[in-house]
Amino acid sequence: NYFGTNQTVVSLSEQNLIDCSGSFGNFGCGGGLMDRAFQYIQANNGIDTASSYPYEARNNACRFDQQNVGATTIGFVDIQSMDETALQIAIGTVGPVSVAIDASKSTFQFYRSGVYNELTCSSTSLNHGVLAVGYNKTTSTPYYIVKNSWGTSWGQKGYIWMSLDKNNQCGIATLASYPLV
Repeated sequence: NYFGTNQTVVSLSEQNLIDCSGSFGNFGCGGGLMDRAFQYIQANNGIDTASSYPYEARNNACRFDQQNVGATTIGFVDIQSMDETALQIAIGTVGPVSVAIDASKSTFQFYRSGVYNELTCSSTSLNHGVLAVGYNKTTSTPYYIVKNSWGTSWGQKGYIWMSLDKNNQCGIATLASYPLV
């Protein structure tokens, strides 16, 4: 997601990155790094909107169309590793932040609702990229609001609430970055 020039939210295409960022060292559905995706977007002069290039949950040929660009970037910022305060400041001032997490536990894969607090997930063995879009510190159990890429039938309409300030829950603040737009 990206706030456009008129402050409307533009949903950007995950599938565009899956299909097209391989030459930057990513591996489609096999994984990759957010910084490499940002490098692709910068070199490519944009990323398509999600509505023009919808998520398919599989590798496919690159079908990027410059006419459907939803955002561009001039670079990216890596947030201080393992610093949840810095992550929260970035979310609050910049907007959505790309984060890598440990999503290997069945409790994550079958998450439905509530604040996710998995004591056995790793803060360093990260295997899944998601988008931290907000956080809530006004409840008895503070949490990050995180958008997953597995569709709206997973979690809370595609989102998960992950524990905030709980020892870097599943590595949420280990590998966080955002694009400069």
